[in-house]
Amino acid sequence: MRLSFEFFPPRTEAGQDSLIKVADTLDTFAPDFYSVTYGAGGSTRDGTRDTVRLLQRGGRTAAPHLSIGEDDAKTVRHMLSGYQEDGIQRIVALRGDVPSGVGGRSARKHNAEELVRWIRDHSDRHFHVEVAAYPEVHPDATDPMQDLDFFVRKVDAGADSAITQYFYNVDSYRHFVDRCARAGVEIPIYPGIMPLTSYEGIVRFSNSCGAEIPRWLLKSLELYKDDEKSLKAFGVDVVTRLCEDLLAQGAPGLHFYTLNRWGASRAICSNLKLDEARGSAAQAS
Repeated sequence: MRLSFEFFPPRTEAGQDSLIKVADTLDTFAPDFYSVTYGAGGSTRDGTRDTVRLLQRGGRTAAPHLSIGEDDAKTVRHMLSGYQEDGIQRIVALRGDVPSGVGGRSARKHNAEELVRWIRDHSDRHFHVEVAAYPEVHPDATDPMQDLDFFVRKVDAGADSAITQYFYNVDSYRHFVDRCARAGVEIPIYPGIMPLTSYEGIVRFSNSCGAEIPRWLLKSLELYKDDEKSLKAFGVDVVTRLCEDLLAQGAPGLHFYTLNRWGASRAICSNLKLDEARGSAAQAS
């Protein structure tokens, strides 16, 4: 199975030092790569590349996110050339968000399908291209059929694999993968995993990105919202069982949204015994 962890670019030197300590801890699980996010409208463009280089200097495989936002083809080509020079071989290609205050849908000039085509036109098959998938339907889609159509078009444009938005209902992932298969999609679709560490944070973020928190889970989180230790222990247990179910049902791997912290992700991966399994695999190879 494939394993990856996602970071965002630190803003300070202290943040960079902290991030490397997080990566040092997660290295125990021999991840296939670490991805690095890209802020709205290219707001972390330099930070993303700097963080990718920082991870590479430690001998790690890093995959920058590249969000098309308001960038034109010339800007994207320049970034792609730079990443090729850096030895990057994997990119997470996203539509991305426009900067705050710029506007909503009407402000978007391009989409992820177009970005994938630009990458292929510029670099052919040099990069392994990941795209996003939404088991619970993208918040901008009018209905599930439209959302699936958008996803299929990204795959047809040249995507190699996909990482999903996080979710807490395993049936939503299974149903989405089944629908993709019926639509002729053959690329692997990796579930995105968001550890549960904060009641307010997960509710706020889920409301903004369209991820559903099942009622039973929301009520349980409410019960623990003033008890951080109990909430984190409960969250690790819930997400561990989610991952177990996903892997048992054939998910090809896991992608963890770490929020630049190691605690919950390490606990979940340890519960899944990924340190033992992946360590043994690395020794065998």
